[in-house]
This record gives sequence, C-alpha cells and structure tokens, in this order.
Amino acid sequence: MSDPQIRLFVALEVPAGVRAALGEVAARLRTQTGRSVRWVHPENLHLTLKFIGEVEANKKGAIEGALSAVRLHEPVVISFRGIGYIRHPQPRVFAAGVEPTPALRGLVAGIESALVPLGIPAESREFFPHLTLARLKSGEDAALLRGEARKSGADEIGRAAYHEFDLMQSTLRPDGAVYTRLARFPFAPPAAGTSGAAA
Repeated sequence: MSDPQIRLFVALEVPAGVRAALGEVAARLRTQTGRSVRWVHPENLHLTLKFIGEVEANKKGAIEGALSAVRLHEPVVISFRGIGYIRHPQPRVFAAGVEPTPALRGLVAGIESALVPLGIPAESREFFPHLTLARLKSGEDAALLRGEARKSGADEIGRAAYHEFDLMQSTLRPDGAVYTRLARFPFAPPAAGTSGAAA
C-alpha cells in the first residue's frame, strides 16, 4: 500500500489590510459577473513562492528541514500594486500585482535551491508574483474585468515587510481548496520596529 499523498506549496501570508481591500473589490465585482468567474475567498489569498505539488506525507519532515535552512540577510519588503490579468494568451486569471523585487526573487531562489536535493525540481518558468483573485472559465466577463483593471491603474494596495514564510497544505474539496499552514520559517532578521507582515 502506497503512502498517503499531500499537496504542498510555499507562500507568504497576505496582510489583513490587503485582504480586506481586495475582498471589497471582489465583493463588488461578484455582483456584476456570472458563473464564468470563480472568485477566491479573501481569507485564501496568499503569495505563492513555490508550488511543490503532491508528495508522500512521510516526506514532509525532510521538506521542513530543508526550508528551515533558507536564509537572507534582510527582510523582504513587498508592494502590492494594481489589478489585472496575468500574462497569458487568453485571459483566465484575474489577479493583484506584486512588485518583483530582487530580494523577493532571492528568497524564491533560495527556496528552490533548498528543495532540489529532495528531488523537487526547480521551476522552469519565470517567477511572476501575483495574488489570484478570480479564475475565468470563459471569456464571458473578461471585458468587464479588464475595464476594472484599467480604472484601478497601478495604485498601491498595501506594503509589507517579511522575515518568515510558510509551508502550506492544500486540500481540494468540491467547494474549493482549503489551505492549512503546516510550519513557519524565519529567513531573515526582523526589520527594525516590526514584528512581521503589515498592511
């Protein structure tokens, strides 16, 4: 009998203020869009750094050990800015933008390097940070959401300084995925006068 599988990813928690602001946008647009748009619950918003996927449950300890060794010399400061479609020939993911700073890219590279020795391959695609707000099953409401993106421009939604990241488990259910934090890992000393992410 094979070992049970769990679905894992590495992420940064989204500040409460950013979740609230994006939740208001989603609540307003939900009343204007149809069944072609599947909205993400605000409490499920997260910034994915590495999607690990399905692994044997007994591999979790080794993954946690590898991630605990990731280090940076300073916290990662992130600006959440603007909404729109992520780059794709057909608009299917409506998202909030995240400024891809060198420090954020360095953190992602460190996570990738830590996991490769465990047989978890590095991502071949360019890292494109974003917060998924909704997924479109068809192009029915694409024009409406594109108009909303134009109105929002590149306004900053919030900013946060991070010195830790999370290992998350995703449990797929008929009504959507449920995310559970399995562990939190400090990767840098806290910023002066802060204790973690802030809105």
